Amino acid sequence: MRYQRGIALVTAAGLAALAIGGTAVAQTATGRIDRQAVQRAADTITGQGALGVQVRVVDGRDRFTARAGVAEWGGTAPVPVDGRFRAGSITKTFVSTVVLQLAGEGRVGLDDPVGDHLPGLLPDGDRITVRHLLQHTSGLYNYTAALPLDPAGFETIRYKQWQPRELVALAAARPLEFPPGTAWAYSNTNYVVAGLLVEKLTGRPYGDAVRDRIFRPLGLRGSTIPAGRTEINGPHAHGYYRVAGEVVDVTRLNPSVADAAGELVTTTADLDRFLTALLSGRLLRPAQQAELLKAPPFTKGYGLGIETTELPCGVKVHGHGGGIPGYSSFMGATGDGKTRLTASFTHSPDAGDGGDGLERLLTAAFC
Repeated sequence: MRYQRGIALVTAAGLAALAIGGTAVAQTATGRIDRQAVQRAADTITGQGALGVQVRVVDGRDRFTARAGVAEWGGTAPVPVDGRFRAGSITKTFVSTVVLQLAGEGRVGLDDPVGDHLPGLLPDGDRITVRHLLQHTSGLYNYTAALPLDPAGFETIRYKQWQPRELVALAAARPLEFPPGTAWAYSNTNYVVAGLLVEKLTGRPYGDAVRDRIFRPLGLRGSTIPAGRTEINGPHAHGYYRVAGEVVDVTRLNPSVADAAGELVTTTADLDRFLTALLSGRLLRPAQQAELLKAPPFTKGYGLGIETTELPCGVKVHGHGGGIPGYSSFMGATGDGKTRLTASFTHSPDAGDGGDGLERLLTAAFC
């Protein structure tokens, strides 16, 4: 399992999967979106690695939803047009939003040492700040690097129930990768700690805070924090990998291994609504909104739980990618929130990396 920054697809190793034609749906009659280019990009992704794709593009009042591939290996049913999926590291943007809300309420400072709120959790807790966590500049070892996350290895821990402090301990046993605040390195440990911080500040699991502060106010009815539940409820496409030559449906898994770093289940429509609200300032107070996208040069565009990527055409896209066994995902929008893309990719048991399909998708949506 690899939770990644930016727009990189995360897929199981192997050969490209079979290509299956796509279906364009839920579109307006006219508009600015290049529907054919979006559909071709979705088809490219399935042709070069993914089993299924669902894509939602919004440009002003113009909306378009496309899909490609199939919902299940060996089947013919199409991918649900607004099916639920595991969003991996997109979870981080939700968690960062909650921490920023708490900062706006005066309950935590972005430059507070983590040890002030979670004493004893981290050996270097007096040097690592809340901002360092949200921006991946803490130097904390990435705990997922210590886990068996190749398909055969993941099968041995697929249903294990992990406690967040157990995950943090995997990282705390290692020295810092660099002094806090001096460099950037993507580490899932940062957001497991951020989840524990939310729990300490609110007195309830971080997932409750995400639900009460984001899901319910925005009406995100297709989104959940599973908290160890293995099933995906509602319509969804399946993800796969191959172990010892056998095809394994990895859709059911215990996402506690990802915790606040990546266990969100959601839909493209919910991500679109969330990203719109976040970038428009509906979820944060002005002082925290001003901090959201701040990214020192060495963070490579990574702000506080959200990343800015400049496309070859010069358009800047703010968002986050995600990956967990069986699934890859992406959400992104222009700074004014007018143009937005949300997408989910399900993995074939013999998936490649999706080729240049995602690059084409971003170009079609934003350029």
